Amino acid sequence: MDPAHKRTFKTQLFEQFARIGKGLSHGRRLELLELLAQGEQTVEDLASETGMSVANTSLHLKSLRQAQLVDVRRQGLYAFYRLADDHVFSLWQSLRDLGTSRLADIERIVGSYLHDRKSLTAITCQELKRRLDEAGVIVLDVRPEREYKAGHIAGARSIPVTELKARLKDLPKGKQIVAYCRGPYCVYADEALEILRANGRKAVRLASGFPDWKAQGLPVEVSTAGAN
Repeated sequence: MDPAHKRTFKTQLFEQFARIGKGLSHGRRLELLELLAQGEQTVEDLASETGMSVANTSLHLKSLRQAQLVDVRRQGLYAFYRLADDHVFSLWQSLRDLGTSRLADIERIVGSYLHDRKSLTAITCQELKRRLDEAGVIVLDVRPEREYKAGHIAGARSIPVTELKARLKDLPKGKQIVAYCRGPYCVYADEALEILRANGRKAVRLASGFPDWKAQGLPVEVSTAGAN
């Protein structure tokens, strides 16, 4: 290949890879990817979760689609979005972990808003798997019910954190509870631990979230029934 053709090839090639970077170049789009890692969701659900308007949510989803990071299916008046494939979550996971290890501002922000986190014992996915193999532990999914239905840790109970205080009677005091949510920076599990411990339950949180558990090939289930 002559130098001119080689240069054209390289320029065009890396511009295509840069499309992915452009798709990721906004914090709200990364937040959308984390939400879509929980399962397929409508634009309206995503807008509600992020506090954005439906119009702005749609614009960010359009950018993610142009980068081939999400897919969409339409049913009547509704558009349902999902991650294009498992590689997209792996990309977000790698970006998240790189940011955690390299950007001091992330630790500062987490410390500022989640200042009680150090007192909330966390365990890894592998540690949870070991405890499940030994039995005697309750795994509690505290995400919204629609995310639980889309996929959850096998054997987990669904009690959204917004319902937890009203349903404490469903959780015996004598058993260890492991609460989990969307990922390492989701606050639902933190909130659940505060409620559980204040009401005499022994509880720890999963350090990561359901998508991380799934990405490790650990047992998952899909439910079409209501919460357990």
